[in-house]
Amino acid sequence: MELVLFFILAIIAVGAAINMVVQKHPIHSALSLIVVMGTLSLFYVMLHAEFLAVVQVIVYAGAIMVLFVFVIMLLNPHAAEHTTRYGTILKFGGVPLGLLLLAEIVVVVQRSVGAARPASALAGTTEAVGRLLFTEYLIPFEFISVVILVAILGAVVLTKREL
Repeated sequence: MELVLFFILAIIAVGAAINMVVQKHPIHSALSLIVVMGTLSLFYVMLHAEFLAVVQVIVYAGAIMVLFVFVIMLLNPHAAEHTTRYGTILKFGGVPLGLLLLAEIVVVVQRSVGAARPASALAGTTEAVGRLLFTEYLIPFEFISVVILVAILGAVVLTKREL
């Protein structure tokens, strides 16, 4: 039963991800991204990592997607010009880059198949995340918080209208 549920969720996630890329309207792409993030949270539930599932929904599907939608609305997608200047370059350059990414994914998966890491009894719990976040990953955590603060300040400066 768990395998069937995994494949159903995988099909939904991949379909929503493809839909996100091919959509022409940015709001529809953002909605597809919300579906992808929702299915990822269900994958976490299947792995018995309930804390990560809740964080996925609250932080990513909630806060980050609200920010994306606000930015999309702020940029007014209806007023965007359609340019074909780089269209052919992007179409023909995207295929080799996509194949390169696929090859990289295959190499990483092949290398990680034999390398088994010991499972921790605390994996995915609040205590394990807290210990890792405030011991091993304290500097990257603080660095990311400063980067987000600078991004917020930059967004305020860019959107401020001259009086």
